[in-house]
Amino acid sequence: MYLDFFKLREAPFNITPDPHYLFMSRQHREAHNHVMYGIRERKGFIQLTGEIGSGKTTLCRAVLAELGQNVQTALILNPCLTEAQLIRAILQDFGLKTTGKDMLTLIQTLNTFLLAKMEAKENVALLIDESQNLSLKLMEQIRLLSNLETTHQKLIQIVLIGQPELADKLNDASLRQLRQRITVRYHLGPLDESEIGAYVTHRLKTAGADGRLVFESKALHLAHRYSGGIPRLINAVCDNALLAGYVSGTWAIDGKCMKRAIAQLEGH
Repeated sequence: MYLDFFKLREAPFNITPDPHYLFMSRQHREAHNHVMYGIRERKGFIQLTGEIGSGKTTLCRAVLAELGQNVQTALILNPCLTEAQLIRAILQDFGLKTTGKDMLTLIQTLNTFLLAKMEAKENVALLIDESQNLSLKLMEQIRLLSNLETTHQKLIQIVLIGQPELADKLNDASLRQLRQRITVRYHLGPLDESEIGAYVTHRLKTAGADGRLVFESKALHLAHRYSGGIPRLINAVCDNALLAGYVSGTWAIDGKCMKRAIAQLEGH
């Protein structure tokens, strides 16, 4: 509704995980480096946790885009599957046929693929989003995938991405073998208030803003206080603030616009 008024190519505060809009805060940069290091150095298991809406999925999509052609990747977005369904989904995302139905055949297919990639001097990475939803049985199955290795290196790097509950689940006594194999960990926290201005500016520029559209300091303060620094909530409230600015006919998003946006989100 407001795109033409503000001369924007697209809505700057969509909540979809578009890596072009990823803002590299200090923590996002550190999280990115941890995941890239774990994959490139073949560390086996990598754990990335963060609150809902902190940008984990967006960050991992950026990692996938950056890894390059010598790393074959698969991304599982919905891990609420049976053991066979999970392995089949992994194979399909790697572009492999899944004609066999029994677990032994599926695992053999995956192992053959991994060995072929090793011979070709290629790496393989599996990213599992929403990993806090994995059952203990599925987590044990994923641990067994790490047994597909040579005496010198891991054949597959597995990134477990999830909410803080993932770390709690991994503390279960039945998963101690898996927990011991996780050598790279990072918890992604919220944005500091000092970062929110740069975050908003980054998204506006990415959407085509020419500098005339600005969020005033009071508006940014209110947005951070409301969102707690969680990017998804910042996006939601800033999108509504742009609508308030459009209705008011102003290019300066002030505290009044932000208060209207917060009231709108809260249903007042």
